[in-house]
Amino acid sequence: MSETKRAVIILSGGLDSTTCMGMARESGYELYPITFDYGQRHRIEIDNARAVADYYGVEDRLKVITLGFLRDFGGSALTDETIEVPRGTGVEHAGAGSSAAADGGEPDIPVTYVPGRNLLFLSIATSYAEVIGASAIYIGVNALDYSGYPDCRPEFIRKVEEVIALATKAGVTGSTMTIATPLIQMTKADIIREGLRLGVPYHLTTSCYNGKREACGECDSCRLRLKGFAEAGSRDPIAYEA
Repeated sequence: MSETKRAVIILSGGLDSTTCMGMARESGYELYPITFDYGQRHRIEIDNARAVADYYGVEDRLKVITLGFLRDFGGSALTDETIEVPRGTGVEHAGAGSSAAADGGEPDIPVTYVPGRNLLFLSIATSYAEVIGASAIYIGVNALDYSGYPDCRPEFIRKVEEVIALATKAGVTGSTMTIATPLIQMTKADIIREGLRLGVPYHLTTSCYNGKREACGECDSCRLRLKGFAEAGSRDPIAYEA
């Protein structure tokens, strides 16, 4: 009899993390989702995470972790109401990488970057994974779309894996704990095609940075999502204001 595999899924309630849920399920993992309330402008996504967890039959396992200090820190359009959420900037070129970085200059980091967010998320997910004996942590980072985020790069993930091996009981006793990033080199259209193949419940997800019940359709995240569905030859099942 095969041993049960467990995976912690960092689940925002968005398109990418929900696709990760479907991929982890297909890979034979028991799902242990974890989501974070960090005072984000689009806090509605926590409700979506609950709905997605319920869809996969694991709502009772969902952990909701409060990190309100990230809103106190600010420094991001997602945690500071004085910083406007961008609309339509760079979406047409998503997947091409950061032009400034490619030219040897400073990388163009979007104002929607939340300082230290993925580092914190992965640290907490690691703690949870070690307690429940999970061998994998799934996170829906992507190095193609919005590649200005420093904490979505493959080299960041590799370094965190090294730290996990050094800083956990699991690591020093020889147990394997990997960070699974199955979407990291996929376009948004490819992610959606894979999710549709897996029957991922995109109708339960949200991507809007403005946190509206009906997505605004104008922020960068909405536009990137709509662009992905169009390129995948499918219709986005969620409601939009415009």
